[in-house]
Amino acid sequence: MVTVPKERKTFCKNKKCNKHTLHKVTQYKAGKASNFAQGKRRYDMKQMGFGGQTKPIFHKKAKTTKKIVLRMECKSCKSKSQIALKRCKHFELGEKKQSSGHQY
Repeated sequence: MVTVPKERKTFCKNKKCNKHTLHKVTQYKAGKASNFAQGKRRYDMKQMGFGGQTKPIFHKKAKTTKKIVLRMECKSCKSKSQIALKRCKHFELGEKKQSSGHQY
């Protein structure tokens, strides 16, 4: 399991900052696909009429995880950047909780 703090001090490459500042960390999520993107319009035109499915549908999915992308927003200049992490099955935003048991 990967746990990332909700705030991180890291380099901001904006002209205003250009130094290490505090960043707010969120997980990147893809937006809703537009119906008016060129590829979608082309696909819909090709699918119209008779003739069944015209383009291949991908079935041979091999990966069980996705790469985690962090979206960093600078607290001082509000500029946003993205950082890709490695693959993991469980991802969590927030501080690690201290276990109440015996500490070695």
